[in-house]
Order: sequence, then C-alpha cells, then structure tokens
Amino acid sequence: MRWLLIRHGQTQGNREHRYIGCRTDEPLCPEGIAALQGKTYPPAAKVYVSPLRRCQETAALLYPGVPAEIVDDFRECDFGDFENQNYAELNGNADYQAWIDSGGERPFPHGESRAQFAARCVSAFESIREQAEDCAIIAHGGTVMAIMEKYARPQGTYFDFQVKNGCGFTLFADGSYEPIQKP
Repeated sequence: MRWLLIRHGQTQGNREHRYIGCRTDEPLCPEGIAALQGKTYPPAAKVYVSPLRRCQETAALLYPGVPAEIVDDFRECDFGDFENQNYAELNGNADYQAWIDSGGERPFPHGESRAQFAARCVSAFESIREQAEDCAIIAHGGTVMAIMEKYARPQGTYFDFQVKNGCGFTLFADGSYEPIQKP
C-alpha cells in the first residue's frame, strides 16, 4: 500500500504569502494551473480531496477521470483572525507576535491550534488508510505535514515535511517515504 500526499497547486494567496486557510475558498491561479499541466504524477486508483476549491481543481488536473471523494477533515487549518493576511500586514499585531513567540503552538485567535489541526487531519487519514490501495490525497501543506509527522519513518517534526505547491510525498505502509518529483 502507498499513499500519495500532494499539496494543491499555487493560488494567488500563496503567491502573496498569505495565511489562506479554511475560510477562504480561492481557486488556483493561472501560474498554478500552468505549473501542474503536463506534469506526470504517480498513478492513483482513488483520490481523496479536501473540500476546498484549490484542492478539487488540483485533483481534476492531476487525476482526470479518477473518482475523487471529499474528506472534510482534510481542509486547511482555521487561521482565525490571521486569515487572508500576510506577515507584513500582521507585523506589530500583539496576537501575531505571541503566536510567533510560541513557535506556532498557540491557537490562532478565533481559530485552531496546530495540535487541533494535526489531530483532525491524522484522524481523517486513519479513517481512510485501509480503504484504498495506491490512492492520492490532494490537500494542503499542513495536512501533508501532519500526516507525515505521525507516520513517516524515519520520524521528523511537522516542519521537516514542508512541501511546495504541487509537491508531496509517497508514503508507504512501513512508514518509508520518498518525495514526489517537483512539478
């Protein structure tokens, strides 16, 4: 068994380094679509996808004709008050500085904590991981990071598994993994 964990293609919010979470359902930007088109990804018999548009569009581009099942708990983190803002816009915000000082462990004001988000994503992965062989999960960078932190061997931290748009990992049943070629 193997699972392809792939981060969605690039959006305008990604280009602007914004916190684009579950509250902003933006599409892929033209550059994001172009970066995915014509690239070859490992085959998948089934696709699981976040309910957000950017993930569904990515799944349709990478795996046309493959059935996709929406998994609500693969949605992006709730960034709360930081949603759709970037670090420059948040500079000087006391809540943002407190979140930075916590190493990203504090909950986002009126949003989720990284621990809550990761637990949600891992639970969703556990609910599907025995259901399909050679499946792809098209989700968000944090979703990929949470699953890899829990299951990858050798083990790493959440931030060790950061991936660029359109990239990810092939995770095997024994926990071994390999990067999916960058588009």
